[in-house]
Amino acid sequence: MESHALTRLVLTDFRNYETLKIETDARPVVLTGPNGSGKTNLLEAISFLSPGRGLRRATLVDPVRTDSKGGWAVSARFLEDGIERTVGTGLVIEHASSSERREKRTVRLDGENLNGASALAGLIGMSWLTPQMDRLFQEGASGRRRFLDRLSFGLDPAHAKRTALFEKIMRERNRLLKSGRMDPHWLSSLENQMAEQAIAISAARQETVLRLNGMMDQDTATKGAEIFPKADINLVGDMEDLMINQTALASEDLYRQELEKNRKIDAAAGSTTLGPHRSDLDVFHREKGQKARLCSTGEQKALLISIILANTRLQTGLQGKAPVLLLDEITAHLDQKRRLALFDEIVAMNVQAWMTGTDYVLFSELEDRAQFFTVQAGTVSLAKMD
Repeated sequence: MESHALTRLVLTDFRNYETLKIETDARPVVLTGPNGSGKTNLLEAISFLSPGRGLRRATLVDPVRTDSKGGWAVSARFLEDGIERTVGTGLVIEHASSSERREKRTVRLDGENLNGASALAGLIGMSWLTPQMDRLFQEGASGRRRFLDRLSFGLDPAHAKRTALFEKIMRERNRLLKSGRMDPHWLSSLENQMAEQAIAISAARQETVLRLNGMMDQDTATKGAEIFPKADINLVGDMEDLMINQTALASEDLYRQELEKNRKIDAAAGSTTLGPHRSDLDVFHREKGQKARLCSTGEQKALLISIILANTRLQTGLQGKAPVLLLDEITAHLDQKRRLALFDEIVAMNVQAWMTGTDYVLFSELEDRAQFFTVQAGTVSLAKMD
């Protein structure tokens, strides 16, 4: 089974990297170095090769290197059915005048311009875990929705375009309501479009949850992966309640009617009070029968890894290729048994996982099953193995 492995990565004026070019093979990649050296920055750069705002949820200008007078760029080479392809993205700053400038994100595939970041959907399957996500089950629902949407992108690439379009139309409706312009024809047109996208978004999320729960019951690539707890996942919210026992068309009609009925309420609230943007994810530790938010920090991290591994197996089965995993400080809160089980599962699934940490020793059991790099003050070099 192939993987969506990167074989070359090039960065220009991205965070603390003025220029960077590294060559890799399909094996897992381990990046070690002191805090602040640029390990997470490198993972963030890779994450911009998928739809959205990257693993830090950054604005377009955030990644620009401090001393740069222009934008930033990230490009990568990967293999697609034996054919070498190149994908890139970045920020271009256009100066219309001495006092006016325009910021534009560009996307290119094999030298051709693509239309927007959503065009990256389906090119390189990608999932990630960061230290900030260790509190995913404690914090607000928005982070859990983004986590589920990221998993859904890998199973249904069109999901990225649907979520972006829904947000765009919803912002326009909110703007109209806030301005007091209750034009029924204009609002109805927007609400028709919102209903179509909203039901498709909710259906894709439900399908992802259903598939993930089913994958929890299947055999893993290694027996060691059974060390990770199995998760039971539920998508909950008023939107999901509205869709119970309804066809897609009936659900669209119901949602459209609710939007029309709630116009004055939404105008007063300054936001749309019903929709897929308010759904939440309930996760349970199956063996303990306990909500994830009540589990220990280590168990929560293990549950997240369990979900990521299940999604990786799903993507591999559906797409025929394993996704790229970005695992920042992944060994934190993992004991040796789970750490080794994670490494064995990654290798067995033929996944190119980019993993970071401060201590090489925590990854040493991978030996020649991975490629090791040292990150130091914006430079990356092959690690010297003792």
